[in-house]
Amino acid sequence: MSLPKGIFTRFAPAKVNLYLHVTGKRADGYHLLDSLAVFPDVGDAVAASPAETLTLAISGRFGAVLQGEADNLLLRAGRALAPGRGAALTLEKNLPVASGIGGGSADAAAALHVLSALWGVEGADLPALALGLGADVPVCLASRPARMQGIGEVLAPAPALPDFGMVLVNPGVAVPTPAVFRARQGEFSLAPDLPEVWADVDTMVADLTTCTNDLQDAAIAIAPVIGEVLRTLEALPGAKLARMSGSGATCFAIFENPAAAQAAAEQIRHPGWWSWGGGLYQPLP
Repeated sequence: MSLPKGIFTRFAPAKVNLYLHVTGKRADGYHLLDSLAVFPDVGDAVAASPAETLTLAISGRFGAVLQGEADNLLLRAGRALAPGRGAALTLEKNLPVASGIGGGSADAAAALHVLSALWGVEGADLPALALGLGADVPVCLASRPARMQGIGEVLAPAPALPDFGMVLVNPGVAVPTPAVFRARQGEFSLAPDLPEVWADVDTMVADLTTCTNDLQDAAIAIAPVIGEVLRTLEALPGAKLARMSGSGATCFAIFENPAAAQAAAEQIRHPGWWSWGGGLYQPLP
């Protein structure tokens, strides 16, 4: 199934956490985070066309995983934006599911955009609606590098970034986020001081090396294959830093430029693993 020629479409890029510090915990049980999110140029696609009722059709490499969902996040986004309105939504699912790169959140953010355009909804508070759908959805609305704090809803500009490359690898296992948080051990982390600008990739990597993903050890304990992915990434020629994104299981490695990352990704030959290499997504102004 291809996306319809239709009314409104939007790219939904993956979200990668270059670091993720757990800084505290609220009284309601939600963890407080500090993270730097970037958006590589790989993702899903969402489209909306006129219809009497709100429906969703799913295709793509990983679409079958979502076919049995009774209440997909895209449909929830539509009902939150304008209850009772109809539209035919389509999702081309190219990203692994439950993989720590914000695929579902990006899809929900894209659905808010295409439906608000289709329906001519004016004055809707999209960031507030996004937060109601999930902590990662607000940062996905703009799909621009950002520093995330609070539970994900407090957003600030990221440092100016060099033109670096990135390889993503997912080993084909889903790691439930709640289980990873429950397995996390140790004290809470401090929020790092970040510069306004990273002039080059090596300076950026040096600063990121002083940070961590506080969920990485817990995720590896649940899914040891994540450790194998990290070792594979670290062994790639030109890899400057390898780390897990989000709550896993997708991991990334940073390279000098997008071409180097693409070449490195082509060397990964592991049955059942998903991989990609390239640069960051560049949204239109």
